[in-house]
Amino acid sequence: MRKRLAKLVSLVIFLSGCVRAAPSASEWRPIDPVQQPISTTIFQFTATASFKLPPTRIPGSLEVTPTPDSPHALPTQRSNSETYVVQYGDTLGQIAEKYSVSLESLMQANSISNPNALEIGQVLTIPVIISQMVGSSLKLIPDSELVYGPMSITLDIDQTIKKYNGFLAGYFQQVDDLTLDAVRIIERVSQDYSVNPRLLIAVLEYRTGWLTKPQSEIDAGEYPIGFEDGIHAGLYRQLAITANTLNRGFYLWNINGLPSITTNDGNLVTLDPSINAGTAAVQYLFSKLDDIGLWKRDISSDGFLAQYKALFGNPFDYSIEPLVPTDLVQPAMDLPFQSGENWEFTGGPHGGWDTGSAWAALDFAPPGEAMGCITSDAWVTAVADGLIVRAGNGAVIEDLDGDGFEQTGWVILYMHIASQDRIKPGITVHAGDKIGHPSCEGGVSNGTHIHLARRFNGVWISADSQVPFNLDGWISSGTGVMYDGFLTRDDRQVEAFAGNNPINLIQR
Repeated sequence: MRKRLAKLVSLVIFLSGCVRAAPSASEWRPIDPVQQPISTTIFQFTATASFKLPPTRIPGSLEVTPTPDSPHALPTQRSNSETYVVQYGDTLGQIAEKYSVSLESLMQANSISNPNALEIGQVLTIPVIISQMVGSSLKLIPDSELVYGPMSITLDIDQTIKKYNGFLAGYFQQVDDLTLDAVRIIERVSQDYSVNPRLLIAVLEYRTGWLTKPQSEIDAGEYPIGFEDGIHAGLYRQLAITANTLNRGFYLWNINGLPSITTNDGNLVTLDPSINAGTAAVQYLFSKLDDIGLWKRDISSDGFLAQYKALFGNPFDYSIEPLVPTDLVQPAMDLPFQSGENWEFTGGPHGGWDTGSAWAALDFAPPGEAMGCITSDAWVTAVADGLIVRAGNGAVIEDLDGDGFEQTGWVILYMHIASQDRIKPGITVHAGDKIGHPSCEGGVSNGTHIHLARRFNGVWISADSQVPFNLDGWISSGTGVMYDGFLTRDDRQVEAFAGNNPINLIQR
């Protein structure tokens, strides 16, 4: 143990002089405006910059370099059995994952022979966690390669696909009544989920060979990455569930909520506390796809990491530390509606995008008695000064630092903004300026509202974390239950409620 710790300390000291400055530093100066697509972005660095773009090199020629982070505190695992009452929509696999037990042990503890034969109200015994296996300590990617953050700007997706001229180069898919090529599909998933396109491409190539192999060598099935659930068919949905799964592993690890993983053949593995969140996310992803034998290979130096290095070189050459400063402070923000109006606080902390991301979002519904997806004349307004960098599919992205990149600094997501009267990209706004009308457009919604979320350097910032929302002095908090929570200002408190109720009315 002393040797391992000494080795870790020496590596940390070695790295302390070569890690890149955080992109909030003055050295980081992207110069192209947001109106240009990512694929044509060019970077300029000052003469005093402490780092450079990743150098041209022979792929796979560099050794793995760990991120300079300390061993992670894993949550205490249960020492006593518990009971669980089956709810509508539950599956035995989901229950096993929730309690970090293997599917096999859960079935044995309840004498279940068919995992699909569950009944609502059935009482299950949750056995004590028994893990005889500890996962690998090999770090696979830095945290900055997980998120759609600053270093993702350096990737030209289009040129990467053209370079290899494989199956992906001629791939098209119908998504939301649009015909998208592989470039647009990867870009869209990366932007929506805030997951690095380099990582998505590396996972896709590792699982399929679609980037480098011609169509004649490809078995182009409906579930290329391996999520064969009958729902996520085609490249877009396969990448979406991949991004969501990566996010789930990443953000659970960051809140000490991922002590172990269960491979898809039911083997429970305790994660090594010395890995970083990005590595935990990759280990978690492959646990959903492979049995224990394949999983061990996936996370070895000869598995996914070798594939990544063959395409892009050493992933730790793209490391930015710290990606999120420990002393991060939210800039001043207003409530997202016009002064003098009463809106309803309908959703406490929940996923920024889909279910896997941090609980980065809050929901607000416009005034009125009508429920459901109605046409609203109310206006969603900017919470702060900034530049609108993207608008479409119900989403509006505002860049608060004004550099024109949603991958750097503070960024606001306004979701479910109606296409009619929606603000256009490239417009500079001030706090209180009109963004558009709340609706049900984009994502999944059964009622007109605005979904508001924050990111910093590509990382979703939780609304119930150490950096809660502060909207006109209203501070967000959660209860540990998704969508439940409060906004508190001085001695006043408003509770989230999905409907018309005096407890959730809030006035600006």
